[in-house]
Amino acid sequence: MNTDPARPVKGRSTRQKTAVNRALNEREDFVSAQDLFSILKDRGEQVSLATVYRILQQQQQDGQVDVLNPDDGESLFRRCQAQTHHHHLLCRQCGRAVEIEAPDVEQWAATTAAEHGFTAAEHTVEIYGICPDCSRG
Repeated sequence: MNTDPARPVKGRSTRQKTAVNRALNEREDFVSAQDLFSILKDRGEQVSLATVYRILQQQQQDGQVDVLNPDDGESLFRRCQAQTHHHHLLCRQCGRAVEIEAPDVEQWAATTAAEHGFTAAEHTVEIYGICPDCSRG
């Protein structure tokens, strides 16, 4: 959980952005924009769903949130714990996420892109499985 209020947040500070940041910083798991909006609404925050989406999209572009795009199509967001490019191990049962670095994946992606003449290549890797706690249960 990132509760560091000094963590730099790009752009103009607004009441809505502060509320979204506070809610994200309190969570360790991924959350949809709609669920985050519900949390804010329950707290009495005056923020629209469109504003929540806009703030999350900007933070994704700025590298401040991790984003997962599961098969159901609804993006999930979480405050980045790592400050560098990384990937995730995700539990299919409880949703636990572990941030991992994967230098072999980075090399493979760069080499594959170059072999095909691609430049400015980007990639996302999520590995789904069952975490140790869920495996024991």
